[in-house]
Amino acid sequence: MDTRYSANPRDFRHYTTDEIRREFLIEHVFVPDDVTAVYSHVDRIVVLGAMPVQKELKLDRNIDCWKNFGVRYFLERRELGLINIGGDGVVTADGTDYPVGHLAGLYISMGTKSVSFKASSPAEPPKFYICSTPAHRPFPTTPIPFEKAIHRRLGSDGTSNKRTINQFIHPDVLETCQLSMGCTILEPGSVWNTMPVHTHERRMEVYFYFNIPKDNVVFHLMGQGSETRHVVMHNEQAIINPSWSIHAGCGTSNYAFIWAMAGENRAFDDMDAIPTEKLK
Repeated sequence: MDTRYSANPRDFRHYTTDEIRREFLIEHVFVPDDVTAVYSHVDRIVVLGAMPVQKELKLDRNIDCWKNFGVRYFLERRELGLINIGGDGVVTADGTDYPVGHLAGLYISMGTKSVSFKASSPAEPPKFYICSTPAHRPFPTTPIPFEKAIHRRLGSDGTSNKRTINQFIHPDVLETCQLSMGCTILEPGSVWNTMPVHTHERRMEVYFYFNIPKDNVVFHLMGQGSETRHVVMHNEQAIINPSWSIHAGCGTSNYAFIWAMAGENRAFDDMDAIPTEKLK
């Protein structure tokens, strides 16, 4: 498991491209028949990728919980959410099987002792994108099929940001301690997301970009609004955004991304908008 530490915005302004990528970019989320993990000290979120092909992958087998978290099992004091961007798969939580199809989600409760992942067909393996945050009480493990997510259509052709925000783990869908997750899908001809930009001082956010066509990229914008930086993102990469950083992107084609938030609250209107004309 890779560990990332918090960054001060005063120091961030002096980072080189390589330093920004090393501190915030998660380049390799999915590895066949393995679980990857990045532990960020920014609100102590853990970003994981599970891609079972031939094997059933067990979460605790891939993370040294005793050493890294001081617990008996990974979700002893954590909650977990996932969205599958691959083929059909099955997630087993404490002996109960949860089929999770393409663009379906699953919330797993704090206190779940065992979690494993397997493919329904090795020819079309699932890709479970997972985020886990500290929790203080259990809420029910809940499957979230795509149809049960909240779908919000925003933007326009004129501003090149026509998109649908699909809210999976959201206060209007189910209760959690602090984790929120969803998936935004841009329509053909649209390339901008989350504009005008904002920060939320009490929450951090992780973006995971996918469905970026071959030979295309997304320019992810981060940093303070008065001194922005960009990171070139390729398909199926994630990036950590501290609470002081904006988080937006523009692609050379339309694409999709999964957003996950963690922090002090889940109030979506608790944000500080930055007028576009004030960006630097």
